[in-house]
Amino acid sequence: MTVRHAQIAVVTGAGSGIGRAVAVELLRAGWSVALAGRRTRALEETAALAPGAAAIAVRTDVARPDDVTELFAATVRRFGRVDLLFNNAGTFGPGGVPVEDLPFEAWKHVVDTNLNGAFLCAQAAYRQMKDQDPQGGRIINNGSVSAHTPRPNSAPYTATKHALTGLTKALSLDGRPYRIAVGQIDIGNAATEMTARMESGALQANGEVVPEPTMDVADVARTVRHMAELPLEANVQFATVLATAMPYVGRG
Repeated sequence: MTVRHAQIAVVTGAGSGIGRAVAVELLRAGWSVALAGRRTRALEETAALAPGAAAIAVRTDVARPDDVTELFAATVRRFGRVDLLFNNAGTFGPGGVPVEDLPFEAWKHVVDTNLNGAFLCAQAAYRQMKDQDPQGGRIINNGSVSAHTPRPNSAPYTATKHALTGLTKALSLDGRPYRIAVGQIDIGNAATEMTARMESGALQANGEVVPEPTMDVADVARTVRHMAELPLEANVQFATVLATAMPYVGRG
């Protein structure tokens, strides 16, 4: 059986949306959480949603290696170890831009955030988890249903989410000797700022613009917490959580 100890998490993109919801869920469940994001005030607002909980706000651009190094150093200085990384920070990029009109800088920004940032955070977590005592920990990457099925005009986002699936598999395999479990949650239409436009209408593959249902982001947060609190002998490799009636399964 795994010996339970104080649980320490790093949550990236913790200033809003899914990252905020997951961070608050963990804090209310007794976790200590390092909140990472580019806006310090937003991180502080997240911490305030769980008064009295053990949280630190660390301003971090995940695409910057030095920022990521400092994030994990600050977490270890404050809490002593890292048991969980929720690798969540991401951006959709410019919505609705046809691929032939997409500026390279827009493509690069999405890749730097969604893929390079996820790698840098996973690498830092891996190094810490490998060397700490007790050894091990868990990484949960935030994928997307776009890791399976793209939306129109979403080449940068979809490409990075497909790549994240490969990163999850490789990290999961490489982590086995060190008790590092790696999984991925693919989310569809959780109600956040990022998906607000879905309710008024989203472009479909057939060219129509159709309103789409969303789900409570708290349901996503509870799923992440379930994945996070499994013993390291068990792992949810991939989980898909989506609004039940969104146009994803089948045709239409």
